[in-house]
Amino acid sequence: MGKIRIDKKTLEDLEFPSVLQQVSDFCITNPGKEKVLSITPFLTSEEIEPELQRVKEFSVSLDGDNQIPNHGFEPIFKELQLLDIENSTLEVSGFRRILSVSETTRILLKFFKKNEEFYIHLNELSEAVDYTSDVSEAIQKIIDKYGEISDDASPQLGIIRRRLNVVKGQINSSFLKALTRYAQADYLDDIRETIVDNRRVLAVKAMHRKKIKGAVLGNSKTGSIVYIEPQDTLEFTNELSNLIYEELEEVKRILKQLTEFIRPYKELLASYQAYLIDMDMLSAKAKYAVKISAALPIISENRILSLIDAYHPLLLAANNKRKEKTYPQSIALDPNGRIIVISGPNAGGKSITLKTVGLLQLMLQSGMMVPVEPQSEFCFFDRILTDIGDNQSIENHLSTYSYRLKKMNHFLKKCNKNTLFLIDEFGTGSDPELGGALAETFLEVFYEREAFGIITTHYANLKLLANELPNAINANMQFDSRTLEPLYKLHLGEAGSSFTFEVAQKNGIPYSLINRSKKKIERGKIRFDKTIANLQKERSKLRKTSESLESSEKKARLESKQLEEINLKVQDKLESYQELYDTNQKMISLGKKFDVLSEKYFNNKQKKHLQDELMKMVMVENSKRKKLAPKAKKVVKAKERITQKEVEQKVEVIRTRKKKEKAEAKKAPPPKPKVTLKIGDRVRMIDGKAIGTIDSLEKNKAFVNYGIFTTNVSVEELEKV
Repeated sequence: MGKIRIDKKTLEDLEFPSVLQQVSDFCITNPGKEKVLSITPFLTSEEIEPELQRVKEFSVSLDGDNQIPNHGFEPIFKELQLLDIENSTLEVSGFRRILSVSETTRILLKFFKKNEEFYIHLNELSEAVDYTSDVSEAIQKIIDKYGEISDDASPQLGIIRRRLNVVKGQINSSFLKALTRYAQADYLDDIRETIVDNRRVLAVKAMHRKKIKGAVLGNSKTGSIVYIEPQDTLEFTNELSNLIYEELEEVKRILKQLTEFIRPYKELLASYQAYLIDMDMLSAKAKYAVKISAALPIISENRILSLIDAYHPLLLAANNKRKEKTYPQSIALDPNGRIIVISGPNAGGKSITLKTVGLLQLMLQSGMMVPVEPQSEFCFFDRILTDIGDNQSIENHLSTYSYRLKKMNHFLKKCNKNTLFLIDEFGTGSDPELGGALAETFLEVFYEREAFGIITTHYANLKLLANELPNAINANMQFDSRTLEPLYKLHLGEAGSSFTFEVAQKNGIPYSLINRSKKKIERGKIRFDKTIANLQKERSKLRKTSESLESSEKKARLESKQLEEINLKVQDKLESYQELYDTNQKMISLGKKFDVLSEKYFNNKQKKHLQDELMKMVMVENSKRKKLAPKAKKVVKAKERITQKEVEQKVEVIRTRKKKEKAEAKKAPPPKPKVTLKIGDRVRMIDGKAIGTIDSLEKNKAFVNYGIFTTNVSVEELEKV
């Protein structure tokens, strides 16, 4: 795999080793930790994209039901070295470690194969491992589940161990017989027996030592007790020693034979261990990604670097620990804006922004997910060049400026279109005029070579250059114009003032001294810096005004919508009242006619005449019902919210019905002569009964007063009473 060409100093400048240290804390094996700490960025997307996908798959599995099995193991480096040495023999513990590595590998390979549709890239990595079960099976035949040599490891070992068990039983029974016999004879001390050199002996009173046959193995400090192994037991003990020696020799032979069987598989075992180390590294990367809420951004083939809501992982972890807020940054580099010049006061977050871009680029090219929005885009760089921090070299007796010039010389040799350069406080360390001019020339060279880069500076000439170059962009870290407190937000397209005199005044420097200082420098510089400062203040005001206007606009839209709804409800109610009033007027008219008929009948008692008049009334009303369509009854649910569209549809239905009724009414009687209406005329709607007075006329609309309410009606729909 090709590695990116990058200096150790650049890795340190961007604090990449600190990130690796945090990642390594999630490893569960020492070889995994060592591999993580030795990570360096890769060169091409073909090499790193599969690694990123593996980390993503691993991170997804951490919260899922189908979790990846444990990959823990004990290293077998020592065993692999011994297998390299001819005629060497591994110990039982070594075989146990080899078995653990082999079985853990088998379980993982089987898991990824079974779930290959979910773990596509992890399964591809696993399929590259050439696994065989021969090693595991051979070890399991010799070593049992308790880690001991099995009795079935060889026929000879089985015979020896069975005889051993018999002899141990004979030793025990013969000793108990002697113990009982001599205890009854009162030859033994109160303790009766003890252990000497791992052998069971009788505690015999010194005066009776001659009466007991056996081997004397020692005596007490006072000499009052003699430790004797009985003669019968001694014979069996000697046989036991011989059997133990034979067992040991047979075990050595078995282990030697097993070692020779496994020796050809040395390279395969090394590949198993390497695979498990990779799993430990991937697991650590995935767990770290979850900790910093990292995502896998879009990997672009084009030259584009677009970071959306990017966090510095170390700052994020530290602030989370302190329960403090971390401010994300959004920044973009592309061929149309490949160099960004960030200016403004110190302590605003310029250096953090610079380091965030470089560190996230290193992390991604090292196969790690990064704390950005998934819509962010990254491309790959052949080189990353940095000049960050205090670079005074004591051991080389170089000043900061000399060191930086050596750095710039290195940049000029290495910088090309596939380079990302990051320079903090560009041009400082020398005379502002001369140093600024030299820095301007360096920047022009980087620009001509089409390199991507971000620099921070206080030099006005570099701000002007960024403004003049078509594919360079000025940027500033925003500050509150009133309090000069940092907002930790990057704003592209505008240079930032250093607020030199404003910051001095805020920190209590007398205004008279600040005024004297202003007189000592060129008026042009003050005016330029003041203009930039004023622009930033204006932008801050505009931002606040824009936010206020946006809030007012939202409020106005909401109120307008509410008024519109109220208006529609009122209009709907008026129409309902109009229909209700018309119905009531009709009922009153019928009531009056009925009252007149009742009075006539009361006076003349002519029943036939009454029936004729009543029938006539019914026929007249029925004729009207035939001509007029029944009015739609309105059913309004309590607290129902009527939309504007529904109201418009209802109004349209009413208008259509009115027009239809009007047309049918016109067919029956001859058209009445058209009378010009004027203010004060008593009128009613052509198809209505309610009578009102015209208050005012406007174009084709008449405002009619019905006494209890006023409404506007088209003149065409009115007739003079």
